[in-house]
Amino acid sequence: MTTVTPIDKILIANRGEIACRIIRTAREMGIKTVAVYSDADRHAQHVLQADEAIHIGQSASSESYLRADRIIAAAQATGAQAIHPGYGFLSENETFAEQLAEAGLIFIGPPVSAIAAMGSKSAAKKIMQEAGVPLVPGYHGDDQSDDLLAQEAEKIGYPVLLKAAYGGGGKGMRIVNAAHEFNEALASARREAKASFGNDKMLVEKFITQPRHVEIQVFCDQHGNALYLAERDCSVQRRHQKVIEEAPAPGFTPELRKAMGEAAVRAAQAIDYVGAGTVEFLFDENEDFYFMEMNTRLQVEHPVTEMITGIDLVDWQIRVAAGDVLPLEQDDIELDGHAFEARIYAENADENFMPSTGTVSFLRHPENSPYSRWDSGIIEGDEVTAFYDPMIAKLIVWDEDRDSALRRLRNALRDTRIAGVTTNTDYLYRIADHEAFRAGRVTTRFIEQFGDTLLQKTPALPQNEALFVLACAWIRSHQNISSNPWGFADGFRMNAEARQHVEFRIPGHDDIISIDFTQHRNTFYWRQEEIEVTWADDHAITLNGKRMRVDVACVDAQWTLFTDYGRFDAIKHDAVEALIHEEEAGSLTAPMNGTIVAVHVGAGDTVTEGQALVIMEAMKMEYTIRAPFAGTVEHVYFAAGDLVSDGAELLSLSSDE
Repeated sequence: MTTVTPIDKILIANRGEIACRIIRTAREMGIKTVAVYSDADRHAQHVLQADEAIHIGQSASSESYLRADRIIAAAQATGAQAIHPGYGFLSENETFAEQLAEAGLIFIGPPVSAIAAMGSKSAAKKIMQEAGVPLVPGYHGDDQSDDLLAQEAEKIGYPVLLKAAYGGGGKGMRIVNAAHEFNEALASARREAKASFGNDKMLVEKFITQPRHVEIQVFCDQHGNALYLAERDCSVQRRHQKVIEEAPAPGFTPELRKAMGEAAVRAAQAIDYVGAGTVEFLFDENEDFYFMEMNTRLQVEHPVTEMITGIDLVDWQIRVAAGDVLPLEQDDIELDGHAFEARIYAENADENFMPSTGTVSFLRHPENSPYSRWDSGIIEGDEVTAFYDPMIAKLIVWDEDRDSALRRLRNALRDTRIAGVTTNTDYLYRIADHEAFRAGRVTTRFIEQFGDTLLQKTPALPQNEALFVLACAWIRSHQNISSNPWGFADGFRMNAEARQHVEFRIPGHDDIISIDFTQHRNTFYWRQEEIEVTWADDHAITLNGKRMRVDVACVDAQWTLFTDYGRFDAIKHDAVEALIHEEEAGSLTAPMNGTIVAVHVGAGDTVTEGQALVIMEAMKMEYTIRAPFAGTVEHVYFAAGDLVSDGAELLSLSSDE
C-alpha cells in the first residue's frame, strides 16, 4: 500500500510564470522552495521569490534548464525531497524521471512508464486504440524514411498534419496542403523537433479542416482513483500554439462532457497514470471526438480549470506525489461560472507574430481578485531575452456566465499596458471582441479564417488626438528640468509667444508629423487644427473638454500611448539619428536576437525572389529569411550555429536590375 511521504522542500526545474506559480502554492502549503536559474535569469522573479536559488548554467536551455545532472545536484545540495518540472523543458522526459528515482527524489509527475507510453505519439495511439478511445486516421510507424512518409501522406489524402512524435506545444508541427510542399515541410518539422525534443521522429495524420481543440483535465492518485475536471476549449491558436483558452467549452452538454471525460479517464487508466494530466481531443462539427495526445504534465491553461472548480491543481499535484488520496471523487466536482485565459506573448502579431525582446520599461495590469488573476514571471524593469518562449504572462478572468466573463476579459486586456517590448494584448482584444468569438464559433482555423479582420487595427484614438497627447507628454517631460531658470526647456522667448515644436513619425509610415505648442494656452496645432490639452493628473487628460484615462511610456525615441481604446505608438523624429540608422539597400538583417540554424547560399550565388536564404531560430521558433528580390549574393556574414543580434546584417544582395 502506498504510504504518505512528507515533502518539506521542493526544487522547481523550470522558470518564468510557472515557477512563480509553484512557489506561491508551495508557500501556502508551508513548503520551502528552491529555484534554479541560468545566466539570463540571474535577476528573474522566480529566483527572487524562492527560499533558495541555485545557478545551473549558461543562458541556452541546453546548458541549464535541460541539464538533468545539474538540477539533481542542486536538489541534493539543498536537501529538496521532490522536484516539480512545471511544463516544457524536462517535464515529459522519461530519462529525467528515471534519474530522479535513482537519486531517491520524488518526481511531481506521473510514473516513468506513463511518460514513456505517452512520450511517443505513435505508441500512444496504439494504447488508446486498445482502450477504446477514438483516433484520427494516420501513420504512426517506425519507418521514418522521407519517401515512406510521403507515400503515407498520399494514402491518407491531403491536407495532412506532420507532428513530432515526442513533441508538444506546437513544436515540430506543420500542415501540408499538397504533395509539392511535403519535403520542405518535413525537413523543417524535423529540425524543429530535433532542437526542441532531441528526437525528430514524425507522425502523419489526416488534417481535419474545421476542428475544435478540446481537452480534458484528468487527475489520478497512487491508490487507483481517477477523475476528470471538465473540459477546456483551446481552439484559438497561432502556429499550433494556444492563444486564448476557456472553460467550460461553449456549447457542450453535460452528456457530451461526461462521454469525453470518461474517455479521458480510460486513457489515463490504460497507462496507470498518476498526477495531473491532460487528454487532448479534436472535436468536429458532427460532435465526434478523436484522441490527439496526452500531455503528462500540468498545462499552461490549467488556471481556467482552477477558476471554475475552485481546485488548486498544483496543491493536488504535490499531495498526490506524496502519496495522498485524491481529496474529491467524481460526483463531488461542481462547475461554477466561466473562465478565460489570454496568453500574453512578447511578439508583434501584425508582423507574422515576430517575437520581441527588450526591457519591460512599463507594466500595468489588473490586480488579482475573485474575477481576475495575473500569472507572470516578470515585473517592470525585467528583460525579455531570445533564449526562451515568448510567453511572458497569463491573464485569467472569471464570471458567472460566458458573456460576462468575456466582457471582463476585454476590459482586463485594455487595462494590461506593457511597453519596452511589443506584446499581443491589442491583438488578443480584437480576438475577444470578434463577432464569431463572442458567439462561441471557434475552430483551430479561427486565426487563419479571420486573420485579415484581426489585423485591421482600429486606431486607439483619432490620430490627431493621440499625437496631441504624446506631444503634450513630451513637452511636459522637458519642462522645468533645471533649477536654473536659464535651463528651463519651456520655449520661453522675449517679446513673443512661448512656442515649442515636436516631430513624430508613425511606425510603418514615412511622413513626418510636426506639432506646435503654445505654452500659455496649452494649445497644440497640427495641419491648422488646434486642440487644448490639460493633464488632470499623471493618468488622466482632458482634450477640448473630453476627459480620459491614459498612460504614456517612453523608451528612447519610441513613445506609446495607452487608453481604453487601445494602444497608439509613435516615434520621436530626429533627423540626424534617422540618417545614421538608415539601412543600406540590398542588406538582409536579423529580425530578432537568435541563432543561425542553416545558411542555404554562398557569395556569388544567384537567387530568385522568395528563395530561402537563411534559417534562424529564436524563442523556440524557426524563421526563414527569404530573398526580397532576384539577385546575386555579395556577402554572407554568419554561419550555422552563430548567435546574431537583432538588426545584424546576415547577408547582402545585389539586384539583377
